[in-house]
Amino acid sequence: MKLKVCGMKYQKNIKAVAGLQPDYLGFIFYEKSPRNFDMDIPELPETIKKTGVFVDASINFILEKVKKHNFKAIQLHGNESAEYCYELSKAINRPDRFSKPVKSGDNSSEIFKVFSIKNEFDFEILKPYEGIVDYFLFDTKGKEKGGNGYTFDWNVLKNYNSTTPFILSGGIGLQEVDKIKAILETDLPIYAIDVNSKFEIEPGLKNINDLKEFKNLLSVDC
Repeated sequence: MKLKVCGMKYQKNIKAVAGLQPDYLGFIFYEKSPRNFDMDIPELPETIKKTGVFVDASINFILEKVKKHNFKAIQLHGNESAEYCYELSKAINRPDRFSKPVKSGDNSSEIFKVFSIKNEFDFEILKPYEGIVDYFLFDTKGKEKGGNGYTFDWNVLKNYNSTTPFILSGGIGLQEVDKIKAILETDLPIYAIDVNSKFEIEPGLKNINDLKEFKNLLSVDC
């Protein structure tokens, strides 16, 4: 199982979190978010996949950010259609898309499509996205586009009927460790755990000690 830390914002803090060796670090490009990122990303270990998070952004905007930051994952947190995801995937994963390839001619990036859940969810909605996106990400339905600070009812996931692996997100903190261990014992295809607001001192500034404790308690191999 992988670990993703999302909503990074401050240079020194980014480097400190990177020192914990998560699998993914997320950077949000959404002006309405208090975690909106508008600077350069410091050099990170190649083992960490930099992830760009977007909300109903144009494909060209995403491509510009992929080129600039060498994102290896794209998280779509808006109302993006399956057709949009297909066109984005086709554009990102064409080596000739950019005149100067980011790295060794390889511009490929994983695509995460986010779906928000509260007390119920119709998993039939996912069918058009099957085979197009790499992972689904289930977050808590709330006022904000992520970072709402509380979990959704994970019992809903018992009805998950897809083989596409998914990322579990939404208000996950230290107090959810036992609950996470329990759901990992099921047959659900959980690919990663995504954390954000529950590990913050303020929006975008992560508590390193709490993240370290979380990783140790959960024994996340990353």
